[in-house]
This record gives sequence, structure tokens and C-alpha cells, in this order.
Amino acid sequence: MTDAATICSELLRIDTTNDGTGDGPGERRAAEYVAGLLDEAGIEPVVFESAPRRTSVVARIPGDGGDALLIHGHLDVVPADPSEWRTHPFSGEISGGCVHGRGAVDMKGTLAMTLATTLNWARQGLRPKRDVVLAFLADEEATGEYGAGHAVERHRDLFEGCSEAISESGGFSWQDRGVRLYPVAVGERGTAWMRLTARGVAQHGSKPAVDNPVAELARAVARLADYKWPVRLTPGVARLIDELSRALGTPIDLDRLDEEITRLPRAGTLFKGVLRNSANPTMLDAGYKVNVIPGTAQAHVDGRFLPGLREEFLETVDRLLGPKVTREFVSFEEGVSSPADGLFDELTAALLAEDPAGRPVPYIMTGGTDAKSFARIGIRGYGFAPLMLPPDLDYFGMFHGVDERVPVEGLEFGVRVLNRLLLPHPAGAREAADG
Repeated sequence: MTDAATICSELLRIDTTNDGTGDGPGERRAAEYVAGLLDEAGIEPVVFESAPRRTSVVARIPGDGGDALLIHGHLDVVPADPSEWRTHPFSGEISGGCVHGRGAVDMKGTLAMTLATTLNWARQGLRPKRDVVLAFLADEEATGEYGAGHAVERHRDLFEGCSEAISESGGFSWQDRGVRLYPVAVGERGTAWMRLTARGVAQHGSKPAVDNPVAELARAVARLADYKWPVRLTPGVARLIDELSRALGTPIDLDRLDEEITRLPRAGTLFKGVLRNSANPTMLDAGYKVNVIPGTAQAHVDGRFLPGLREEFLETVDRLLGPKVTREFVSFEEGVSSPADGLFDELTAALLAEDPAGRPVPYIMTGGTDAKSFARIGIRGYGFAPLMLPPDLDYFGMFHGVDERVPVEGLEFGVRVLNRLLLPHPAGAREAADG
């Protein structure tokens, strides 16, 4: 049996930090490691680069018919400061029942489950019930231009026959009031990463300012940060709240959702980030000397908008910025949504086969994934990286946080669920589980 925890540990030891500068040297090493595992098991990998060292891997496993299913994930991770971690973020240490390291949650643990599952099929001579296409991609933690964006533009043929996909940020357990919920993502908010620019008059810092762009930008950024966006209840979020009400056995008042988040903090985590649009300033850049007022000042903003609310979002941003601050998109992608039936029903059935007491619910992601790129070629995406987690593990808090870790037992649970989902039932899944 190939061990998901071991693969996860080995992936975590490869530093695939993506700081957004366009250079990802570790991505090639990780891609070569993945391609080597696939090749050794007799699964032919296709390896390609969008730029030097920005490497991705795609492989197809033939199945018994029907539309192919894409399972995609990203090899890169966000930066990590070792001084903030209890274990080194690139140690891949296995201790205390967990695999530790940057990317354990986002998303090398999921890659490890996928690899362990499919490598075991190859070694046991098992065949999935439909074609499965595996994609291990560069650059998701920046714009995706060097990863999924390049893949769908230049290598679309590799995804022939794929109509649906699964990837990160869903399918993990989240416990509240003794109920083990499994949020399965059926959509994502749109993304609007923006660069703001204020222009003024460059002059000596000791003189009365004629038109100080630093001050103008600071006021605009403060207005944006302080703005209380109104609640906009979209159909997908309304369905989530309805299913949470039934699962938890308590009505959730749609007219008092902020108060309900306080009353139900665990369950509220699943919807508090998707009740509104958002625009958070994240970077500032102005000036070059303490006694010089510069001619320009810039800031970056991470904007997210709910389905159908693009125009309202942009009009509000422009009003808050005012006439002296301009904006341009660094990255812009519409939100995506998939039906909470069909494949969604298969995903929930696979979870319930391994955890009959669980309660799967559909939810909308606050952030974004490579699913947006694949949606451009007609592939519907679902967030499904199945894990059964300890009730006190703050899984959401570890996304881009410190001391990222994933339980070994959770990875083993995920492999069993993937077998349930992808192999002919029940014999195939049992055979894979028996090794």
C-alpha cells in the first residue's frame, strides 16, 4: 500500500513557495517527484512548463466509460516564516498523529491522498468507473497564469471529455453541537485583485503639501477598509443556511445573520465570509525618502464579490476611492457555481459510506481556486478534499496560517472516500481498501 502520509511528508519537504514574483523554482522539483511516482506505477505523466521551473503534471487513468472526472490540485504554497512555527514549515515532520508543514492543508495533503489512491489502483490492477484525469499544477497561490491558466489555454486536449472536477477546500469535517458537518463547495466568489494609484505633486517634505498622494491614498484605503458591506443573500448561501438549520436542529434567522454567527460561531464560519462582498487593502507602496513627498502612491486590494454582484461591487469601490484614486485589475475572475445535485450527490454518498453519522452540506468558498480557470473550458468544479478531523482542530484557521498540519488518520479516511467515489461499488472500493 502506498502511504498518503509518507507522500505528504515528502511533498512538504520540497519548498514550493510562491511569493507572486513569477519565480517558482520548487515547483519543478515537486512536479518531477509527482511524475516519478506516476511513471513508476505505470501511469504516464505529461510534464510541461509555462516558463522556466513553472512546471505542471497531467495524467489520465482510463476508466469504464462516461464523462471523465478531473482531479486537480496545486503544487505551490504561500510563504512561511520559520520563526513563527513550532516545527520547521518545510520539515514534513510526522509527529503527534499529524503531518506538519506549509501546504499540509493547502494543499499537499490532498495531493497525497489523490496520489496514494491512484497509485494503489495501478499496483492492484484496479480500474475506475470512468476516466480520471489528474492535474498537479503550478502557481495557484498567485494568479494561476503559470499553472491552470496556461494548462487550459495551451494544453486543453489533456482535459478532453472532462465535464466535472474536484479539488481543494471542501469535504472536510467541521463539528458543531455534536454534529459532524461536511461542507462540500459548490461555488466561489469572484476575484478582483486591484492596484490603486494616487498621483500628486512631488515636493520637499518640509513645505505645505500642494497635493500629497500618500495622504490621498491613505484616506481612500481607510474608507475602503472601514466600509460595512451590506448582506446579500445569494441562493447558494441560502441553501447552505437552510441545510445547517436542519442538520443542527435550530432555526437560523435570515434577517439577523450577523447575530446568528455570534450565536453559532462554528456553523457560522461556513457562511460569514460569503454574506457580503469584500475589499481588503493588503499592500502599500509610496515614497523613497523621508523628506520627499512623492508624485505617486500605490496600494493593492484583495476584492471578492458574490455571484451577480460584480457591478454593485465595482461601483461601491469607485465611490469609496473617490475621484483622485484610480484602480486597475491585477487579476479578475468571475465567480463560479455548480449544481448541488448530480456529482454533488455522488460526493455526499461517498462521504456517508465512510461516516454514516456525517451531514454533508453545500457551501460557497470565500476565496478562489483553479476551478475558475477550468470553468472557462466548461468544467464544473466542486471543493472536495475529504478529511475526518478532530473537533477541536481549526482547519479553516490553518489556511495560510502557522503550524499547518493534517492528521494521518484524516488522510487515510480521505483515501477510503476517494475509493468509494471513483471505483465501481462495492467490490472495487473494498478491494482497494484491503490493499
